[in-house]
Parts: sequence; C-alpha cells; structure tokens
Amino acid sequence: MKRIGVVALNTFREAVRDRVLYNLVFFALVMMAAALLVGQISIGIEEIVIVTLGLSAISIIGLLIAVFIGVGLVSKEIDKRTLYALLAKPLRRWEFLTGKFAGLVLTLTLNTAAMAAGLMLALYCVKHALQRGDTLVLVAVYFILLKLALVVALAMLFSCFTTPLLAILFTAGLYVAGLFVHQMRGLQPQLVSPAMAAALRWISYLLPNFENFDVMGAAAHGRGIPGTLVAHNTLYAALYCAMVLGVATAIFSRRNLR
Repeated sequence: MKRIGVVALNTFREAVRDRVLYNLVFFALVMMAAALLVGQISIGIEEIVIVTLGLSAISIIGLLIAVFIGVGLVSKEIDKRTLYALLAKPLRRWEFLTGKFAGLVLTLTLNTAAMAAGLMLALYCVKHALQRGDTLVLVAVYFILLKLALVVALAMLFSCFTTPLLAILFTAGLYVAGLFVHQMRGLQPQLVSPAMAAALRWISYLLPNFENFDVMGAAAHGRGIPGTLVAHNTLYAALYCAMVLGVATAIFSRRNLR
C-alpha cells in the first residue's frame, strides 16, 4: 500500500502541474458563470437551467480529463523511459497501475469538488439560500465522479496494449455505447433479427452501464434519488473498476517493455 500511495501521490502532482488541467477547470467555471447568466434570463426556471448546465459542464470537463490524461498515464511513462527505472525498483506492475489509477481519481475528485462548489455558489446567488433538496445536486456530482472513475480505468486498460490515439477512440466508443445499454437490452426482435437482438443483449451486460449514473434530470427538477441507487452505483463502479484494472494488469504484465 505504501508503494501504491507513492505512485498515486506522484501521479496527482504531475496531473496538477499540467496546464491543460487548469484550462479545463477554468472553462468549466466559465460555463457555470454562463449558466448563472442564462438562469437570470430564463425567468421561472433559473434553478433548472443552472443545475443542468452546471452538471453538464462538470461531466464534460471531467470526461476530457479522464480520457486524455488517463490514456497518457502509461504511454507517457513508456515514452519517457521512466517506467523502466520504476519497475527496476521493488514495484510490481499491478501496484504501478493501481497507483496511477488512484492518483488520477484523486485529481478528478478535487477538481470535481471545486466545480461542484462553484455550482452550489451559483445556486446560492440565485436563491439566496441553500435548501435541503439541493443535496440532490451533490448526489448527481457523486455519480459523475463514479462515472469518471470507470472512464479512467477503461482508458488505462486500452493504453496498456495500444497507441494513445486508438486508446482514446476505444474509450470514447465504449463510453458512447455504455449510454445506450438499456436500449440494447430492450431492443424489439421486430426491428432486428432475433440473433442480433440476443447478441446485443449479451453485449450490453459486458458494457459499462453509464446510463445508471445519469440523474441530472432528477437533480434539476428536485425529484428524489433512492438510496438504493446510490449504494448500487457505488458497488457497481467499485467492482467494474476492479475488474477492468485486473484485466489491464494481466495484459500489462505480459507486455514486453524492451
């Protein structure tokens, strides 16, 4: 655990020093300011507009960070040849991957928390008070963070055996496919052949179900979010990340780095 912590801390420091990270966070805060301005124009639906645009900004910026920095976690170490020095020390490859994953998730957590604070400040400026129902926004932000952890794990998996460009494309493709899991499972046999419908249904259970993490509409309109969904999404994200990192470790352990 100590070795994993050292790798995670170094990854966090590298990510924080990245200028792209600051630019993305600044862009997210600008989007929230724009949401506040639009909310003032949209009379009667200010809160809905601010919450929707704010959560969208947090999700989009977080995805960009998770994909582009996540893909580079392994490839940059190989290109700079710093990975050889790391693995020459008493550091196992699974510890290296786990530490990299934990470091970027920590970075995303802090940046997501900063953007969430900006969103809550925007809500306070409009309502002049925060109510108990506003905690639904924080639940939605938590779900976004869980989704981002899944994306980081997938980005690291693909970066272990392919080029950064292909890893970005594969990660983006899986993310888009994961948004339509329920549609794939409910596809009517009349629309496609029964064999195709069955195949898509089986594939949907292997894909990451990103659709379950989308509670933006419920948070914006003040609808309740069941506690069972919070527990389910937390457990699902933890197990899926562990599974993906396990596959990534198996691939990375067999990779010849010479």
